[in-house]
Amino acid sequence: MDITNYFIGNEIPLEDLGGGVKRRITAYNDNLMCVEVHFEKGAIGALHSHPHEQITYIVSGEFEFNIGGEKRVLRAGDSTFKQPDIEHGAVCLKEGMLLDIFTPCREDFLK
Repeated sequence: MDITNYFIGNEIPLEDLGGGVKRRITAYNDNLMCVEVHFEKGAIGALHSHPHEQITYIVSGEFEFNIGGEKRVLRAGDSTFKQPDIEHGAVCLKEGMLLDIFTPCREDFLK
């Protein structure tokens, strides 16, 4: 993968994933990826798992997370860690944005 050092936010379109969820890949290389995920109130990040480690920082809004069967309500300034292959998802209680950090890069997001 070629290395890019600058990613200009207003030049990267939001990808509409449907159901009130939009995504913008803000920066990445082979080993690391940063992604904004915008949620409308009531939107659902369905339960899923993947082989990547993931940190989620709640930039704005309020979300009920389910990580490995444990549910917690988190707000702006809170964060989560998800180890590889743990089932996780979220429901947006108040419109907001998450910042997801993945290692390694989510190549499936680039296709």
